[in-house]
Amino acid sequence: MSALPPSAHALVTGGGRGIGREVAATLAQAGATVTIIGRHRATLDEAVSGGAAHFADVADVADRSALQAVIAKAAARQPIDILIANAGIAESAPFMKSDAALFARMMDVNFFGVLHSIQAVLSSMRDRPYGRIVAIASTAGLKGYPYVSAYVAAKHAVIGLVRSLALEVAATNVTVNAVCPGFTDTDLVAGSIDNIMRKTGRSREQAAAELSRHNPQGRLVAPAEVADAVLWLCGRGAGAITGQAIAVAGGEV
Repeated sequence: MSALPPSAHALVTGGGRGIGREVAATLAQAGATVTIIGRHRATLDEAVSGGAAHFADVADVADRSALQAVIAKAAARQPIDILIANAGIAESAPFMKSDAALFARMMDVNFFGVLHSIQAVLSSMRDRPYGRIVAIASTAGLKGYPYVSAYVAAKHAVIGLVRSLALEVAATNVTVNAVCPGFTDTDLVAGSIDNIMRKTGRSREQAAAELSRHNPQGRLVAPAEVADAVLWLCGRGAGAITGQAIAVAGGEV
């Protein structure tokens, strides 16, 4: 495992639960000072009190001005060395029932949320001796899935942004990568399971198996497995890794 620089400051969007919380806790355990951002104060405060992070601020990543304000507040406390752009949402619908509003919602959070986060930290990060940007994308950024075309389009956009930006900043000390989990054992996937049950009448076990079948290992990915990949990318030893979209999906991609 490659070590983080001493006193590194990591900022994690969507850090109150799921993959974001696991990533925040893993970075904190590795010695980083961790600030989490999310929409729900109670969830964020519980994560801080539970030791997953040191500081928390409330903002919706789709609200550019609010997001920039809380990131500026965090950076004033301590310059940001690591950005984990994790916040995301998912909705499913057949393509012919996916209206412009659905596509806009998926882009606002899953793509523009990443974009706004990076824009808020990159200028100062480029002037520092070390910087890591990791977008939590999805295998949906690397392949297609039926009934989630808007989500898939947004995640593909994230991968394109990562690959392009990595080339622009390659001569600096900043790396830009994406981690692409398959179906992961989180509240978000639990919601997808509930949706399958509601629409198909299947049991919870059958609905979970519908998602697990995408993974050749026949299971959901554990949040800790995603967090370990993120930690590696954030370490000193990953300085030559940039512009990559790394699947954590049991061989699915």
